[in-house]
Amino acid sequence: MERYSDAEKDEQQKPLLHREHEDKVLKAPVCCSSRYSLALLSSYAFFVAYSLRVNLSVAMVDMLNSTHQSSDNHSGTVCPAHGNPPQPKHNRTASVYNWDSETQGWILGSFFYGYILTQIPGGYLAGRFGPKWLLGFGILGTIVFTLLTPVAADLGASYLIAVRVLEGIGEGVTFPAMYTMWAAWAPPLERSRLLTITYIGAQMGTVIALPLSGEICFYLDWPYVFYLFGAVGLVWFILWAFLVFDSPNTHPRISEQERLYITNSLKHELSTSAGNIPWRAIVTSKPLWAIVVAHFSYNWTFYTLLTLLPTYMNDILGFSIQQNGFLSALPYVGCALLAVLSGQVADYLRETCLYSTVLVRKGFSLIGMIGPAAFLVAAGFTGCNYKLAVTFLTISSSLGGMSASGFNINHLDIAPSYAGILLGITNTFATIPGMVGPIIARALTKNNTIEEWQTVFYIAATINLLGAIFYCVFGRGKVQSWAVHTFFSHGD
Repeated sequence: MERYSDAEKDEQQKPLLHREHEDKVLKAPVCCSSRYSLALLSSYAFFVAYSLRVNLSVAMVDMLNSTHQSSDNHSGTVCPAHGNPPQPKHNRTASVYNWDSETQGWILGSFFYGYILTQIPGGYLAGRFGPKWLLGFGILGTIVFTLLTPVAADLGASYLIAVRVLEGIGEGVTFPAMYTMWAAWAPPLERSRLLTITYIGAQMGTVIALPLSGEICFYLDWPYVFYLFGAVGLVWFILWAFLVFDSPNTHPRISEQERLYITNSLKHELSTSAGNIPWRAIVTSKPLWAIVVAHFSYNWTFYTLLTLLPTYMNDILGFSIQQNGFLSALPYVGCALLAVLSGQVADYLRETCLYSTVLVRKGFSLIGMIGPAAFLVAAGFTGCNYKLAVTFLTISSSLGGMSASGFNINHLDIAPSYAGILLGITNTFATIPGMVGPIIARALTKNNTIEEWQTVFYIAATINLLGAIFYCVFGRGKVQSWAVHTFFSHGD
């Protein structure tokens, strides 16, 4: 990894020294700060959002008549079945359904059909009306429809699909709104740390929801999956409503030192004409399309594993519903840990070692995309060695956490004033893999053979590799000229 050239150092030395002097004078402590309190509550928000998104993947195993029966005798699995204690004997009153594989695919994918609709509108509305309530009511809507899931399932598959679409519409505004909020709250040299704290909520939501959903189904019944996670979401909304504010200037309890530190650090980056959105410049920006391609490619692997890993564990490796949840969650434990670690390292490289932003973003993106591709392909060749398969899948997903400090944050580097809109655009394209990836994967694995799953892994790995190359060619790290009238580069 290269450092700044001598010419770049000479050109940037004066503003850099001024900025460092300003940071020393105004930098506010981390402990009990409003910006890190926001990071924790936003992490809780994404914990709720992702737990509500993935719990159906595990609950579906218990909701289906045929799947429920096969999970007891393990008939049809490629590898030898793994032992599991008998389920507790109690009155299990929840219904089970005879949905075919096509219907199951539509139910699991329907969330993304709603999710894709509110990405770009979410970014625009957050910039226009403020991100706090947009994100708050978006997740609240998802919470309400999650609580209605058992009722919808009893009414029929079409009602359940409709409820999942509405959940997706509510969650579609979360990332654009959160990026809009961080554009006003995150000092440039703390972005990686603050955003990775936010991101770990998404990973922990997956890590906790998958095994806990399996335990709830095992000891209680599948409707409680939706009731209990919905209740956790309601607690979050109350805290969000009373403790979070759109910007440092509207926060009534922020210290003056922290307010000045944040606003002064951003004064060279935020546009003074946020109402005049440069749409033409945005949609023709090569650095933006580099993020789009990287986000799309990464999500192909991410959503394939997110929605189909429980199926792979059950149908190929022979794990029952209780074991399935724990093993399906393992990859996301490593992903969460490396996401937070990468945030610390990325900001250290930029602030202390003076590596340029663009090199840090590209470096972490390469590790976070090529690494998962390699180990995903390797997992397909482990056969029935389930320990090695789980290990490779865990390493694959863990390395993906490095991208949290790569292309995932790059929106705030190139256009902080329009970060919500840019995230809406990139996440719109990045949602497509969630819609079509699992459908293609299921179409390729009709016979549930290891060879068919190898093909699925090959496709995901190839897409990841191509996306990483494209991003490294066209990605940038400085504020683009169309994003601010008087702009300041913190290292391209």
